[in-house]
Amino acid sequence: MKIKSKHLAVIGIVAIAIVAIYFLGVSLTGQATADGKYDDFAKCLTEKGAVMYGAEWCSHCKNQKNMFGSSFQYINYVECPDNPSLCNSEGIRGYPTWKIGGTLYSGERSLESLALRSGCPME
Repeated sequence: MKIKSKHLAVIGIVAIAIVAIYFLGVSLTGQATADGKYDDFAKCLTEKGAVMYGAEWCSHCKNQKNMFGSSFQYINYVECPDNPSLCNSEGIRGYPTWKIGGTLYSGERSLESLALRSGCPME
């Protein structure tokens, strides 16, 4: 009996650890907690001419998109594998890359960083 209860205790601890790691990962990636939370922010970025260049297979691009949640639909996004000449002409060398105010910013960017560079308020 004791062996079975020890096994159950270990399984319970492992399950709790997996759940904790999942939620820690979600908070570290900055995934939006509410759909539409960043609609106004995303619309402002697009109005100011900000563009995100990326690729569907890029894990960092997926993380960047997840930060916006459903609000990403309002971001001006270019899928570079589908538009190689445009991305080459813009000087895109890696994904994701943001172009804000004529300056390229490569790699994942926090929403706060995008707000600072664009002048768009995060509401």
